[in-house]
Amino acid sequence: MSSSSPEFPSARPQPLKDELLNLPNLITYVRILVIPVFLWLVWRGDPLSSVLAASLFALAAVSDVLDGWLARRLDRVSVVGKLMDPLADKLIVTASLVMLAQMGRIEAWLVIVILSRELIVSGLRQIASSEGLVIAASQGGKWKTALQLSGIIAVLVHYPYTVDFLVVEPIAFRFQVVGEWLLLLSLVPSLLSAIQYFAGFLAAIARKEGAEGGR
Repeated sequence: MSSSSPEFPSARPQPLKDELLNLPNLITYVRILVIPVFLWLVWRGDPLSSVLAASLFALAAVSDVLDGWLARRLDRVSVVGKLMDPLADKLIVTASLVMLAQMGRIEAWLVIVILSRELIVSGLRQIASSEGLVIAASQGGKWKTALQLSGIIAVLVHYPYTVDFLVVEPIAFRFQVVGEWLLLLSLVPSLLSAIQYFAGFLAAIARKEGAEGGR
């Protein structure tokens, strides 16, 4: 989820208690606390539990946008929030992918590729930040996140349901198949954006070394 989240402005120093208990961070804590309930629902695997698990995941995605908006709106951007917000995103996405792979709903290799990409990009971001480098997020990363989250929600629903599109006859919508294809499609912008980020990282390093060499 975090790839689609807008970049937070620099956090203002705040008392630790205020940072821990401000509204945006409380929403983030709730996202983390619901993960055991979410996993239990996924594990149960019946149609009702699957829909409830998908709904919890969707609410977590919406709350990710909400807490970022509130942090900026209320001027409550904090160091704690900048740490916990992406952590909450990665925890619930990782938990859902691993659980779905264990249940046989998605292929293990797909989970490995998705998580490896996230680890590599997160590592590059950490190095770039430590070097004082700014690398703009690509549009591909946003497409990756949208497709990935939609795919996970569809696979969580899993069961086919009759959907009435109003303009055509009701059809049996196979959520599992749609989710699998969305996750596969997400690999294209995922890998392309990772390559773009790596290229941007190398270019930023080259500019920094050139500026230091010209002094």
